[in-house]
Amino acid sequence: QVQLVESGGGLVQAGGSLRLSCAASGSIFSVNEMGWYRQAPGKQRELVAVITSGGSTNYADSVKGRFTISRDNTKNTVYLQMISLKPEDTAVYYCWAQITSLQAMGYMYVYWGQGTQVTVSS
Repeated sequence: QVQLVESGGGLVQAGGSLRLSCAASGSIFSVNEMGWYRQAPGKQRELVAVITSGGSTNYADSVKGRFTISRDNTKNTVYLQMISLKPEDTAVYYCWAQITSLQAMGYMYVYWGQGTQVTVSS
């Protein structure tokens, strides 16, 4: 099966930086778009950033200029570099990826990471 494993979350002070990583593994045939959602307590889940297989990116207005999404296709890994972090960035961050598995050729399914906590203190 396919799994996405996240890492890089933690506690930082406002103005600090974190780099999240999310590695997809398993019986992967191809990976299309990858991205990150976040969800804070009592808040709607928010699409933070998306990167296409060709490297085009899109960001939520709330993170533009501060977050950078990137990917390493040789490692099936997506990253989220976060700088100038604010307390309102505090959330659980979930990576996701559109993946075609070897067991389901012709079907692209969205897989999710387990979530990693990012806490920004003031």
